[in-house]
Amino acid sequence: MRDADAAQLPDEHPVQLIDEHGSGKTHERYQAPSNESLLASYAALVNGRRINEQCNALVRQGRLAVYPSSHGQEACQVAVAQVLGENDWLFPTYRDSVAVMSRGVSPEDTMVLLRGDWHSGYDSRAHRVAPQATPLATQMLHAVGFAHAAKLRGEDTVVIAMCGDGATSEGDFHEAMNFAAVFGLAVVFFVQNNEFAISVPLSRQTAATSLAHKAIGYGMSGQRVDGNDTAAVLAVLNDAVDRAREGGGPTLIEAHTYRMQAHTNADDDTRYREREEVQRWVERDPLTRLGSYLREAGVLTSEHEEKFAAEAESIAAELREAMNRDVVVEPEELFAHVYATRPATLSAQWDLLQDEIARTEASA
Repeated sequence: MRDADAAQLPDEHPVQLIDEHGSGKTHERYQAPSNESLLASYAALVNGRRINEQCNALVRQGRLAVYPSSHGQEACQVAVAQVLGENDWLFPTYRDSVAVMSRGVSPEDTMVLLRGDWHSGYDSRAHRVAPQATPLATQMLHAVGFAHAAKLRGEDTVVIAMCGDGATSEGDFHEAMNFAAVFGLAVVFFVQNNEFAISVPLSRQTAATSLAHKAIGYGMSGQRVDGNDTAAVLAVLNDAVDRAREGGGPTLIEAHTYRMQAHTNADDDTRYREREEVQRWVERDPLTRLGSYLREAGVLTSEHEEKFAAEAESIAAELREAMNRDVVVEPEELFAHVYATRPATLSAQWDLLQDEIARTEASA
């Protein structure tokens, strides 16, 4: 094997800087972020966990139509927001609501998509966060196209495209990887391998040694990281972002994590995995792991924990208030933004709907 090829291969084992018990580890290539950076990460993890809990409650109350929880994956969620610069862009999936909020989008604007609001919520350009993508892997092509345009304009922009292991089975994923490598684009492909594509385990999706090993086939670097180790995720992502910004091209990162809860509230995960398996991952929880590390280092105090808990509860309260407000429905909005000038056929449909509404109200 050529030296250049070997350099593109991921580590044999996922990069880890803090083990499951919260003890620090050394790595020959990656250094742990500063304690100040990790303390900020911990605060974001507390927020992310509380967001997941609150959104699951809102689903049960009928205030959210669906919620794909990232409980247990919060280290991946907060790290992407932490490593991106002001002019960089994030292309998230439907499960990445915590990442979107961590990037600065308000809780209310983030959640309207999952409540079923037509406009999907937020101003992408204001926050440099693309709309959350529900179809698998479509956002990967959007991310690559955006990075290509930025390169042509000479802009200093790095793009992180998030996806899950299930998305790597889609053609869009492979097209995006190939294009990004050929044109040397500043894109970091960040795969949260949470073991299941709904109910399909990774073993039924690929025979590769790891998802990160796929990178070499496209001529880019690949790396594996313990996705529940916040320090390691930050270090690996920072390295890839820096390399992309310096003209080193794209990187494929596979974060080994776990979806602690069901795919969504419509899923029964007991049909395809055992409780013992889930429990084993509870012991690797990113929140408790980083908390143990910071307490042992004397960085995380009880005052910090009280402050972070209060801030997280404030976000939860904002979510509850926003989602409990009844939406004022304007039926004409169904027709208002389809064409710049409304054609006669669409006007006829609006007339029919108005007539049906009038007859329904009259008979009420």
